[in-house]
Amino acid sequence: MSVRYEDLSPEIIEIAYRRGMFPVEHRGIILWQEPYERGIIPLDGFHISRSLAKTLRRGIFQVTYNQDFEGVMRGCADRPKTWITERFVRIYTAMHRLGKAHSVECWREGRLVGGTYGVALGGAFMAESMFHYETNASKVALAMLVQRLKERGFVLLDTQYLSPHLATMGAIEISRIEYMERLKEALKLDCRFD
Repeated sequence: MSVRYEDLSPEIIEIAYRRGMFPVEHRGIILWQEPYERGIIPLDGFHISRSLAKTLRRGIFQVTYNQDFEGVMRGCADRPKTWITERFVRIYTAMHRLGKAHSVECWREGRLVGGTYGVALGGAFMAESMFHYETNASKVALAMLVQRLKERGFVLLDTQYLSPHLATMGAIEISRIEYMERLKEALKLDCRFD
C-alpha cells in the first residue's frame, strides 16, 4: 500500500486496518506495518495481577470512555521518541468523531493520568498505544478496555506487537495468517464500543 504522507486520511487508515496493516510515521514517510507475528490479547485470557486487582478494588482512578480522546493521544505521544505526530493526532481524532476510534481515560483529582486508544471495526479493536503519569493507570485503562470489549461482544483485541509488559497480562503472539483469519471473522460482527 503506497500513500503519500500528505494524503493520509481516516478512510485510508480504515482500509489499512481492514487489510491487517497499520501506519507508522518515520521522518515524514508512512510505513505500513504487517508483522509476521502479531500481538493480541485473548479477551478471555487477560491476566489481572494481585496488585492490579487491589488497585481496581480501591477505585483509585475514575475511568471514563471517549471523554478526552485527543488528551489520551497526546499523553501517548508524550515521550522522547514517538510515531504519534500532529498529523496522526488530527487523523485519529477525525476517526474518533466518526465513531471509529475510541479512548479509555483514567483520571485522578480531575487530572488525566493514564489511558489507551485504538480503532474499532466490527468486532475487532486495534489498540494503538497507552500511557500513564501515575502507577498502574495504563493497566487500569487496559483492564477496563478488555471488560468493555467483552461486554459488547468484541472478539479480537490487537496489540500489534507483543511486549514483555503485555505478555504479563496475557498477551500472546499469533502468525499473520491466523491474525488475518481472526480479523476476517471479527469484521463480520456489528459491535458498538459506546
